[in-house]
Amino acid sequence: MDEKQEQQRQQFPPSIMSPPMRGVCHNRRNRPFLPLVLVAVFLYCFYHLQSLSHLKTDRWTDRLGPAQRAQPVQPATAKVPLEAHIMSKCPDARDCLRDLVLPVMQKAHDKVNFTLSFIGRPADNDGVACKHGPEECLGNIIELCAQELYPDPKSFLGFTMCMTRDYKHIPQRSLVEDCALEHALDFDELNQCATKDDGAFGVGMLRKSVKRSSEVRKAAYATNSFSYPGSIC
Repeated sequence: MDEKQEQQRQQFPPSIMSPPMRGVCHNRRNRPFLPLVLVAVFLYCFYHLQSLSHLKTDRWTDRLGPAQRAQPVQPATAKVPLEAHIMSKCPDARDCLRDLVLPVMQKAHDKVNFTLSFIGRPADNDGVACKHGPEECLGNIIELCAQELYPDPKSFLGFTMCMTRDYKHIPQRSLVEDCALEHALDFDELNQCATKDDGAFGVGMLRKSVKRSSEVRKAAYATNSFSYPGSIC
């Protein structure tokens, strides 16, 4: 009997044969809760550290002056002024518009603010004297009316170039009608503009334009420089 018990003890050690202790079982049941506690502690520490980092950043930003803080970059929206000064019945105006103005407008029409001014001389009684006579003054007024009524350069510049190509016939009605039709301008509106207030409105626009060209020309010659963003044709 003793020999059998001794053999059983050798085959099955007491630690395996004996029933588990209650204390040990209780500890094993509590082990799954330990990782949860560690996770909670980790999250608390992480949140606390994040709060401190934001606080330090805000304090550092407050110490910076206005010039040191990053400023948003604003896109440039202002257009470059481009101005041509011409005489409607001058052959140089035709060449100027065709060879200088048109190539620029084809490449940079959305980046420039193009305007036309006319060359002449203010006369007595609020009048204007034009180099190529009264017909040129009327041609200038018609082209100014086109710019006034249709400020898009595609419209008024196209109309002006059409007129200038046949400058010898300015201001014949047939030429004005054909160019207005070609560039979708209303001939009646142009006529009303040119004859408004018995012609005083058109002459007033021309006189103002002539003064503008005269001022630019004087400034250019005074500085011996033609750096002004425009052309005098």
